[in-house]
Amino acid sequence: MESTSTKKKNSSVDLLHGGEAGALLRFSVPIIFSYLLQQIYTISDAAICGQTLTADEVAGVNDVFPLIFIFLQFAFGCTAGFSVVTSIRAGCGDKAGVRKSFAAQIILGAAVTVVLTAIAISSLSLLLAAIGVTPDNPGVWQAAHDYCLVIFIGIFAQLYYNLVCSVLRSLGDSVTPLIFLLVSTVLNIGLDILFIVSFRWGVIGAAAATVLAQALSAAACFVYSFVKYPDLRLRKEDFRLSASDLARHLRQGVPLGLQFSVLAIGIIVMQGSLVSFDIGEGGIMTSGNPAQNGFGAANKLNNFLMCPMNAIGAAIVSFNAQNYGAGEFGRIRRGTLKSLGIIMIMYVVLAGIGLLLTIGGAYQYLFLSVDKISAESVRFGNIYLYVDLSMYFILGALFVTRSGVQGVGHSEFTLLAGCAELVARTLVCWFLPAMINGGAIDAGASKMAYAALCAADPVAWLFANIALAYPTFRYLLHGDKAAEKEKQA
Repeated sequence: MESTSTKKKNSSVDLLHGGEAGALLRFSVPIIFSYLLQQIYTISDAAICGQTLTADEVAGVNDVFPLIFIFLQFAFGCTAGFSVVTSIRAGCGDKAGVRKSFAAQIILGAAVTVVLTAIAISSLSLLLAAIGVTPDNPGVWQAAHDYCLVIFIGIFAQLYYNLVCSVLRSLGDSVTPLIFLLVSTVLNIGLDILFIVSFRWGVIGAAAATVLAQALSAAACFVYSFVKYPDLRLRKEDFRLSASDLARHLRQGVPLGLQFSVLAIGIIVMQGSLVSFDIGEGGIMTSGNPAQNGFGAANKLNNFLMCPMNAIGAAIVSFNAQNYGAGEFGRIRRGTLKSLGIIMIMYVVLAGIGLLLTIGGAYQYLFLSVDKISAESVRFGNIYLYVDLSMYFILGALFVTRSGVQGVGHSEFTLLAGCAELVARTLVCWFLPAMINGGAIDAGASKMAYAALCAADPVAWLFANIALAYPTFRYLLHGDKAAEKEKQA
């Protein structure tokens, strides 16, 4: 069946024809650059805030990152899940279905925005208390409160920005989202300088810069999409949606949103357990916080190194969804196997780069000021990287299987995998380090106890892969048989 005309645009990649590996690589390259750019932006934004805000304001912004991360990750997961329906419709060559899916996402995006914003703002004081940010330290509390409030009011901006970018990727266009991310990044940095330095708006300015940059980029991306892609030009009848139309999108979006939030909680649990390795006698923090600083720098490097594998995962969502819609189960099977092969090559290259950067703690000079780097911070950071890098092949397989299963419309299994990951990570963080250490964890804990904490990552990845084993074999490797059984049922 003929695909939608959107595939014929120069910026789109044909995911339905030709070599599977070539299509996936061409589609994933702009996504890799998008993810790298996002990491660069995060570091640049943190640097600007660190140089221009007061110590209390910086502490307040840093403290609330986990809270913001949970809400925004839910919104991101929902939009990524909604777009799977668009990809399937595109694969079927159903132009009207593509438009109706886009319309459904706009409506559901508004509903998700209202719910998330209402919950976040109404529970803000309770959430701050839950992470230990209280009015007892008024400077930090006020900064945290103001920053969160503006970001939560602006949830709509990030949600709709991610929504339109996800729709474009679902049609095979990964270049346009990269261009608008670049625009958003430059705009955000400029607004940071304007609002914080020139207007002296403090944390409110920092948050407002982020929201305004995303809102303007989202609006521009919507306009561009309507102009360039005729199949996305919505008509009045496209908004006449049935309950089943909306339910179809919710079945894909809500489980994925919950999965992203669950993963965020797991990361918070791990970072919370890490603090114990910096606590000395009498509950006094070790000078320089070497465990937290070393782990933090290593984690930033980790986020950079993961980008190529993460991008392959993002690519296979659209690849599988379009081919699922077209009934091309053979391409899904071959795409899965070839993606795993690409991931193994990436594993060798990325692990090698990471290990080279551990020599002398070179990576720490990229992310920390010299006064925060010590032999101890390098030791903590390197141990974390040794554990994670050696197990990257497990993470790579997870990116492929989780995204692949999501792409064929079974997001319930991705939520199950996220829960398995959370349980595994939590159990390891809470119990394994103390068992290895032979007692409570503090700054004097053994290297092996810290390595046990770091093992929470690969153990979590392994448990998630186990949870995805059944849907991988049934829907990715033998999708034709599964589809036949579903028809007979």
